[in-house]
This record gives sequence, structure tokens and C-alpha cells, in this order.
Amino acid sequence: MIGRLRGILAERQPPRLLLDVQGVYYELEAPMTAFYALPAVGAEVMLYTHLVVREDARLLYGFADAEQRWLFRSLLRVSGIGARTALAILSGMEAADFIRCVRAGDCARLQKVPGIGRKTAERLLVEMRDRLPEAGSELPATGQPMDAGTEAEHALVALGYKPQEARLHVRQVATAEMDSEAIIRAALQRLIPG
Repeated sequence: MIGRLRGILAERQPPRLLLDVQGVYYELEAPMTAFYALPAVGAEVMLYTHLVVREDARLLYGFADAEQRWLFRSLLRVSGIGARTALAILSGMEAADFIRCVRAGDCARLQKVPGIGRKTAERLLVEMRDRLPEAGSELPATGQPMDAGTEAEHALVALGYKPQEARLHVRQVATAEMDSEAIIRAALQRLIPG
């Protein structure tokens, strides 16, 4: 998977941009909030990416930071939300604004995003509430080095467990000498008794 790209911004025509990475031109789609952070054409830029493989296409999405990408990936796990809708949400509001909406249960604010009706907004509130970290803690995948326990928590969340559930089980099994792989294995043994 392509996690990040660093190169020269060759073109920017929202929602698409073209990135020259040592002579290989990558076409990406990005939310408007990422476009606002882009430098001028011809400047160097680094983007976090997410690759979607479909039968008929391979689509690469670009994000200004790891937080945007994490939120995009979380949105894709909500039933009925595809890449287009996730991009629309991230184009309509910053990641921090979206998180505040979910925590406050602000259905009306979500409905202001083009393509989000009442039912979709309600589904987003319900399904995303459990995926967000507790208030005061940072979103996963901020690009900072992680300790083994945090890495294990993120892996369990990626497998579909709720953040609170992952945190609880990691804390119950982790010891200082364990690496993330050992913590994940031990936590999964607790979660899926054999």
C-alpha cells in the first residue's frame, strides 16, 4: 500500500491533483480541506495517502495530515458511506469540526454537507461515536512514533474493535517487555477465546 508521497505539485484542479514523484506522476483526489493546505504548483509537498482498489479502477486519495486520512478510513467503515461521501464530509469541515459534531450529536451541522441527509447524518453520529477516541486524547495515526501498547490498540481498532474495548484489553495484557505483536496476540486471545 502507498502510505505517503513526497514530490512536486504538478497540477491542482479540485478535487484532483497531480504529484510528480521523481518522474512518476501520481493522480490523487483530495478533500478541499487538503487543497487549502497545498503550496503553489511547482513546490514540494508531502501527502498521506489511501489506495482504494476496485474491479474497474485503482484510486489514490491524498490528505494533508494523518488525522484526515484516519478520519477518511473511519468514515469508509460506516455503512452506506463511500469514498465520494467521505471526501465530501472532509471537504465540508475540518477533522476537528467533524469530531465535535459527533461528540455533540449535532445532526443539523452534518446535514449541511452536500449529499448528507438526515438518515445518513444520524447513522454517522451513531457509528462514529464509538470509533472516536475519548475526549482529550489524540486521534490515532498522527504520524508520531507509538509505544507498543498504543500500536496494539490501533491494530485492534483497525480489526473492528471499539477504541475503548481495545484500550481495556491491551492494558490488561501488556507488560513492559512485550512488543506490539505479542500484545496484539495476547489481547486477541482474550477477545476470541479458543
